[in-house]
Amino acid sequence: MFPERLDAPQAYAIARAMMDGFNRHYRLFRAESARAKHRFETADWHGQQRAQRERIEFYDLRVKECVRRLDKEFGAGALPMEVWHEVKLHYIGLMVNHLQPELAETFFNSVTTKILHRTHFHNDFIFVRPAVSTEYIESDDPAARPTYRAYYPQGDRLHKTVVRIVEDFALQRPFEDLPRDVALVMRAIRERLGAAKLRTNFQVQVLASLFFRNKGAYLVGKVINGYVELPFALPILHGEQGGLIIDAALFGESDLQMLFSFARAYFMVDMEVPSAYVQFLRSLMPRKPRGELYTALGLAKQGKTLFYRDFLHHLKYSSDRLRIAPGIKGMVMLVFDLPSFPYVFKLIKDRFPAPKDTTREQVQAKYLLVKQHDRVGRMADTLEYSLVAFPRERFEDALIEEIQRHAPSQIEISDRDGDGHQEVIIRHLYIERRMIPLNIHLQECFDTGLQQPEARHALEHAVVEYGNAIKDLVAANIFPGDMLWKNFGMTRNGKVVFYDYDEIEYLTDCHFRRVPPPRSEEDEISGEVWWPVGPRDVFPETFVPFLLGNQAVREIFLRHHADLLDVQFWQSHQERIRAGHVYDVFPYDVQRRFQAGGAASSFFSQPSSVSGAMP
Repeated sequence: MFPERLDAPQAYAIARAMMDGFNRHYRLFRAESARAKHRFETADWHGQQRAQRERIEFYDLRVKECVRRLDKEFGAGALPMEVWHEVKLHYIGLMVNHLQPELAETFFNSVTTKILHRTHFHNDFIFVRPAVSTEYIESDDPAARPTYRAYYPQGDRLHKTVVRIVEDFALQRPFEDLPRDVALVMRAIRERLGAAKLRTNFQVQVLASLFFRNKGAYLVGKVINGYVELPFALPILHGEQGGLIIDAALFGESDLQMLFSFARAYFMVDMEVPSAYVQFLRSLMPRKPRGELYTALGLAKQGKTLFYRDFLHHLKYSSDRLRIAPGIKGMVMLVFDLPSFPYVFKLIKDRFPAPKDTTREQVQAKYLLVKQHDRVGRMADTLEYSLVAFPRERFEDALIEEIQRHAPSQIEISDRDGDGHQEVIIRHLYIERRMIPLNIHLQECFDTGLQQPEARHALEHAVVEYGNAIKDLVAANIFPGDMLWKNFGMTRNGKVVFYDYDEIEYLTDCHFRRVPPPRSEEDEISGEVWWPVGPRDVFPETFVPFLLGNQAVREIFLRHHADLLDVQFWQSHQERIRAGHVYDVFPYDVQRRFQAGGAASSFFSQPSSVSGAMP
């Protein structure tokens, strides 16, 4: 029985303080996101990158602020559990008519779990399931901007409607030639819709905020005609003449999936009701999990919350067991998966065999670097969790033995409730989208037989994409370190993505050198390195033996990416990045661009590269 009269005022005050902490967080988060428009208009690319990086830290800072306040004002860590039950009930009351209730629930969970210091938590004290619906949330403020705008072109006035849609965003930088760009958009729409008859409900719906990331702004919406809904996005960039251009027209779920890929950094979007944005985006990409959409919008903590709920639901309605992931085992990370679930779980081993020379703290720092960096579609995003409990019966024995052998500090097996049902608690792990390791993909091509046209095409595509992935990483000032095929994966969309981060470095921190000439005949025939090598020295000529041992792979690689073996390629890009140049890396096939040559700063406009075409 709860001591209601004694603790109710205190419990309400705690709930109010927690809600104040969340409201401060979202107010700052939204303000920083809204400023992305000005940075885009003024071409403040370094400021945009800095803001994207700093915004990632907002959530944890606000959680720590709230915890300090609760400890100082209420002695929160010493309060009995009955008070926390009351706090949760009052907090639910405060979420009525709130515009971001799902985010407020996650903030409550974060603060509570920091204060209670439990190894894992009773569901009574946190929101395992949502307590407040996010359906049909709208602001009562008459001056508030709606989530999306609807336009109703009549007859042949679609051209004027598209002009109006663009102008309604009131970008404070002129377009180079908006009528020209809109004509190109119209041509793309006609090619996509064909001679379809315009129905009574013909309309265009557009989200009210532009989506900003790196050097681009994206106008996102859908065309509705009868029973057909066509998702679209219009990338807006800075052109060579300094004005704005509509660079391409993206249509359909596949194009939008690529734009909102898990391998790209988070958008900056000014949203009053984030759940309404997610609902609209899901109508464009119904196969995209809601958690990934929240993450794409910069709300990574909410993405983690929804992912965990999805995982618990999947466990309930599946029966397969967690196992050691197929493929070559890594020296730093231990990887396992659930065959029926499209993700992999990675934990850092306690000890690393030679030649690995790193520490757990350094590996975690590399993963944080990737989290805060523009991943340009080539580095998988990771979800980081601590003290995660799994049912013991869902583990294969071989996996338990593997963890106990290589990472004993990261595992605990307990019977918390004393009912005979054991739990496996993993202290710290990363979760990533599952991909086909590139070495396995290549082997499948060989096993099929390169005399088969499909296998030859798949091999060529994989090798070309591998080189394009490295070049995109170079454009983002990233050197992957360990460039072995096994550290890259193939996505379901045919995109090659890097996912092994323990040796990653900023490109500008590396020293790219030529192999010095042999000093003697003994040096020339020696299998050993005869020259001094520093910790960040890289010799591109030496990539050949461990990357291109297969003749078919070598031939394709040299035809498309021989420049990656030339030290001048790496040094020239280092110089441009150090000089402050920021490359464009497009989340769409560069052949889809309207303007031949387009923005001169494109990485793929450089003579040393081939098209980064996406299938």
